[in-house]
Amino acid sequence: MKKSLVALALMGAFSGAYAQSSVTIYGTLDAGISRRTDTDVTAVGKRDNNKLGFRGVEDLGNGLKALFQLEIRYEPDTGAIESTVRPLFQGQSRVGLQGDFGTVRLGRGLTAWQETSTAFEPWSGMPAVAGYQTDLQVAGYTSDPLSVAGNSANRFSNAVFYNSPVFANIFQLNLTVSTKEANNNPAIVGRGTTAAPQFPANSMAPKYPYSVSATATQGPFAAYLAAERNAVATKLWSVGTSYKPISELKLMATYQRQNQDYSLPINPVTKAWMIGANWNVGLGMWRAGFGQKTPDNVLNSPTIAKTKQFSLGYDYNLSPRTYLYVDGTRKKITPATTFNYYSLGIHHNF
Repeated sequence: MKKSLVALALMGAFSGAYAQSSVTIYGTLDAGISRRTDTDVTAVGKRDNNKLGFRGVEDLGNGLKALFQLEIRYEPDTGAIESTVRPLFQGQSRVGLQGDFGTVRLGRGLTAWQETSTAFEPWSGMPAVAGYQTDLQVAGYTSDPLSVAGNSANRFSNAVFYNSPVFANIFQLNLTVSTKEANNNPAIVGRGTTAAPQFPANSMAPKYPYSVSATATQGPFAAYLAAERNAVATKLWSVGTSYKPISELKLMATYQRQNQDYSLPINPVTKAWMIGANWNVGLGMWRAGFGQKTPDNVLNSPTIAKTKQFSLGYDYNLSPRTYLYVDGTRKKITPATTFNYYSLGIHHNF
């Protein structure tokens, strides 16, 4: 009898040590009304990605944890999967281990640089028209060119992700490496011809895509340095910094340079910079930014011009999880095309 009780006690102790796990369901609902002047269209849209996610952690003992994260994206106005052509778990689908060595995951997710840079962008990396993350913050670059047309531009699929521990409470290294697997891309002419494109449909990558970022945070200062190469061997490097002169105010700036020489024979280089600020005032926060993107123009083409963008936004917190927002932006994208964009909406996290 005593042996049975001891055995049961030991089983309980081991199950408590090695089977402690948790799964969290989370998500975002973001919808608003927007108007763009060059198309004269008023629409129901979004400022942020709408998502439904599942995140789990299991304690394996001795400081080792297993973790996973699955994230579905959808459109708020129709309920359809985001952009219809994107995978079910468009946001991410990763599983891995975490320990004293850092975190290692496999699957699909934001690249090391794309994930790092969101903290240095005044709209927090949201794909808002008023924001900078999908254009100037990345110098027009895409992380995933060899995938289905319309797929996300800032993620790697079939990849290994590594985040180091934070050394001395200051430095961290982040790395993403993808395989060369084909992902159903449409043909890309590149340096080829229409009849013989450089990247035929469903091509394998010629080189291994990678992304690396290093971050440093010390008191009110933060900075990063990053480099990335995508599946068509386009290279990008980026540097950014932020500073909080007071706790309510965050100033930020980034610079990035894209080089498409591997697949683009003319005007391969694009440079961009952005400055921005977040200012918390009472129950609200102001967002502001200004930036410029400058492509090469060796032939002095009148259709190639600097992109310039100024944006201003305001969030009003109704609760810790819900806020109202208003955005306005003015953006010049060609010599003949300048537009204003306005949006008003509500954002809720659960």
